[in-house]
Amino acid sequence: MGKLAVYKYISFIFLIATAVVAFFTILGLFGGNVQPAGHTTRAMLVYALPFIIAANVVLLVYWLVRRRWHWAVIPFVTLLCCIPYVGTLYQLRSLNADADKKSGIKLCSYNVAMFNRETTGFIAQDILAQMKNEKVDVLCLQEYNEVSGDIKNSEVYKEYFPYMATGRSDMVVFSRYPITGSKNIAFDQTNNSAMWADIDVNGRELRVFNVHLETTGINRTLRNAVRLQGQGVDVGANPVLQAIYGNYTLGMIARSGQANTVAMEIRNTDANHEAIVCGDFNDVPYSYVYNTMLGNMVDGFKECGSGFMYTYRNRKVRIDYIFHDESIKGLSYYKQELNYSDHYPVFMKLEL
Repeated sequence: MGKLAVYKYISFIFLIATAVVAFFTILGLFGGNVQPAGHTTRAMLVYALPFIIAANVVLLVYWLVRRRWHWAVIPFVTLLCCIPYVGTLYQLRSLNADADKKSGIKLCSYNVAMFNRETTGFIAQDILAQMKNEKVDVLCLQEYNEVSGDIKNSEVYKEYFPYMATGRSDMVVFSRYPITGSKNIAFDQTNNSAMWADIDVNGRELRVFNVHLETTGINRTLRNAVRLQGQGVDVGANPVLQAIYGNYTLGMIARSGQANTVAMEIRNTDANHEAIVCGDFNDVPYSYVYNTMLGNMVDGFKECGSGFMYTYRNRKVRIDYIFHDESIKGLSYYKQELNYSDHYPVFMKLEL
């Protein structure tokens, strides 16, 4: 086989790869529009989007180096379609340095992982000190633990946050403004839940949702895989892969139902209240859960965030969010890399 034939063969392989990658990219971008139950493979493409987009970049560079401009159009157009998705992960703008000088309200959403179940109360107090330093007005905590040793955390927090509403035992909203009502939103057959609290901010009624959706179960599966490997079991065998896939599948289906439940509550918010949604969704941007929870609301990070945003330390993915009604304007959105939990706290300043 001559050189020309080899080049043609390689070009043909790359052309097929370009078409396949473009197809799965578009499929992944719309994967969050379908209910995971019955469409699990398509829904899971959303999780692979960063890698698929990287493949498009590689293919674009290949065609540009080969000066095959007509074939380079395919990955180029595909990448243009990915711009809205990339915006949920990275924003080029700088943070608004004057945000804290403007009047408004600052919220924080933080999965505190039961304060690591420590018995001294120091972690809970350190987190409170951080909230004071950031001048947080409303604090939504997931995986909250009321008692640290012989200390009730709510007693410590009430000096700065005089108002408090609880959902299930691990869900709480602290506020510096009066809380006029609240509701627990329970999910079937799980310890996860959601809640909302109505907060009166100088006569303006806000309904703040605090959400903690189903986990994937992937960490538990991986720990079991490591244990089996230590016992000499081949963890690369199909049963392990099926277990990982099964955990993701069950997690997606559970979260999708929970997201539908919360989304219904959000849509039913009366005209006198403006909705704000905070929480740990345990799902990535553009997923079915993300799209369902977002609805017609505004993703705070896309509106006024900066740089690369991830909130889960172990996987470097964004699964913690703050959304708000279009009637409210965001001023700043950022995270702090605190090491008290496997999540980072997310902060947002809203102009009212």
